[in-house]
Amino acid sequence: MPRPLVIGNGKITVTFDCNLEMRDFFYPYVGQWNHLQGNRNRLGVWTEGKFSWVSQPVWEKCLSYKEDALVTDCRAFNAELEVSLLINDAVHRRENIYLKRVVVQNLSNREREIRLFFGQDFSVDENEVGDTVFFDPFRHVLCHYKRNRYFLFTGKSSRGFFDQFATGVKGFGGAEGTWRDAEDGVLSGNAIAQGSVDSAIGFNLFLPPWGEETIFYWICAGRNIQEVRALDQFTRDQTMEELLFRVETFSRAFLSVRPREEQAVEDLSPALVKAYRRSLLVVRVHVDDEGAIIASPDSDILCTNRDHYCYLWPRDGAFIAYSLIKTGYGRLTRKFFEFCANALTDKGYLLHKYNPDGTVGSSWHPWLAEGVIQLPIQEDETALVIWALWEYYQEERDLEFVLKQYHAYVRPAAHFLCNYVDQSLRLPAESYDLWEERRGIFTYTASTVYAGLKAAEAMAELFGQPQLAQRYHQSAEEVREGILKHLYDPDRECFLRGLIFNRKTGCFEPDPTVDSSVAGVFLFGVLPPHDHRVGKTMEKVRETLWVKTEVGGIARYYGDYYFRQTEDLTRAPGNPWIICTLWLAQYYLRIARSIDELRRARELLEWSVRHSLPTGVMPEQLHPFTGAPLSVAPLAWSHSTYVVTFQEYCARYRELLRSREELQFTFG
Repeated sequence: MPRPLVIGNGKITVTFDCNLEMRDFFYPYVGQWNHLQGNRNRLGVWTEGKFSWVSQPVWEKCLSYKEDALVTDCRAFNAELEVSLLINDAVHRRENIYLKRVVVQNLSNREREIRLFFGQDFSVDENEVGDTVFFDPFRHVLCHYKRNRYFLFTGKSSRGFFDQFATGVKGFGGAEGTWRDAEDGVLSGNAIAQGSVDSAIGFNLFLPPWGEETIFYWICAGRNIQEVRALDQFTRDQTMEELLFRVETFSRAFLSVRPREEQAVEDLSPALVKAYRRSLLVVRVHVDDEGAIIASPDSDILCTNRDHYCYLWPRDGAFIAYSLIKTGYGRLTRKFFEFCANALTDKGYLLHKYNPDGTVGSSWHPWLAEGVIQLPIQEDETALVIWALWEYYQEERDLEFVLKQYHAYVRPAAHFLCNYVDQSLRLPAESYDLWEERRGIFTYTASTVYAGLKAAEAMAELFGQPQLAQRYHQSAEEVREGILKHLYDPDRECFLRGLIFNRKTGCFEPDPTVDSSVAGVFLFGVLPPHDHRVGKTMEKVRETLWVKTEVGGIARYYGDYYFRQTEDLTRAPGNPWIICTLWLAQYYLRIARSIDELRRARELLEWSVRHSLPTGVMPEQLHPFTGAPLSVAPLAWSHSTYVVTFQEYCARYRELLRSREELQFTFG
């Protein structure tokens, strides 16, 4: 199930599913230590002897965000119970506090009691063994803890703090969980439980006809009981309205860092602009204060993969950092570059992926295959960080910071790129492709290495090292020549996906599979987009990989098996991906010679928005026949690609508009 709502502050990340249930709670890193692991923090209502969880189908639910803010704006309506809930969620902009406001509305013409219940199903540190939950009578709160992780839960109405509570055992000895205790409208009051535990609190509300009551609920996260108590006191000393307003205000201030460049572009619909601004906020949620930029916080992928997307892939991180840099938020990426410098191996390359705390993440790339020792890397990940760092310098002119990263990261990484070469082809040696599925020499990877070496050359020149600059320049040009000589197929009139080594023959053999990643040739400057070889290649990408259903969109490559939904590859060569579709849009932008010719790119931006969730969250890929999100949602890379494409559209529009006005002035 996708996560249509995601909020956070760089230390805490919280997600909700389409049933308005909290499903992920990450702390103290964005993406690491998910204390819910997909468990459901439930919300339920009892009135007049009837009970219903908001997740049940009888509730009509509308999910949204407040405009330009990382504050949810949701409604749940139950006609049978004659109850409506208006819900706002946020994470404090600075402190480790999750905030919730629920307005309970009595939609009947009679006075009655309505009870609202919150269930807490935490598994502290991603493990239900050895947890404790207890009622703290000194502060009238519940506290879940294990070792140095403490979570304090409480809430209040106009009558005071919660009226009921219970703690108990879950998923053990036949016990489903304390949430079941709420279904008769009365909680047991059990004050402590140990092992695999959960808890619930309840509010007894007495509402007049058509009346309403506001409940405020919060969770404080910290390292010990003193810390969470201090955060609880901080929350009590404010008004919840004030705290939520500050989060809204801060979100809008974040978006105002750069003037609204879309205002000068006449043909952008409000939906496209709204998606751009929402994407910036969603991307921000994925950035940890210590530098990691995770791919996605959606933990439901665990059900199919037994792993998740809560890692920093340096590739994803570099692309996402690039989107922030190009839209005026470059200073946010400084910690990312420091993270990568700290992660760099002594040989000058980055590994597959990393946990947000800087440790090496899980991997399926072997160090030994068919008896041959190999590096378990995707070389584009090492190269793209150099490329992104140079983009950072060009936008920010942060000389001292870039100098530090030049010595810490660029020089050792560029040295690796120069030396990790197949001497016979003068191309980067074998590594795994960007889709992490096959090993070989790939057009996309070689293009990123070219871009990384060109960036290293520019930085060496900047810092007065002409000999190194010349070395990087020569290596980059050799890679470019190798791409044009060995990875372009003149008979097919397109770039190959790559070359795969045949161990039986001892030779590299062409892999002609049509793959959207060959867009790297123009994305990273190997050839200009108007070059006929690029044009023929991108036309083949469009013809072969466009999904020929009502959904449309571009697949990763022909025959993609990841979450495949059909064997009819003529209609669906793979599932449509937002990233790949927007690469085609970027190609159309760069070859457009008039404002009218921007239409093709704008249609693909509109396609991306149309296939986002109603909240604006963008998935990784879509079902080719229904358009439903597949894999994870949100995917930060999807949002960052939309941001870059949107920004390029605005810049190209203004450029073409100026050209048209100059022509009109010249010729009257």
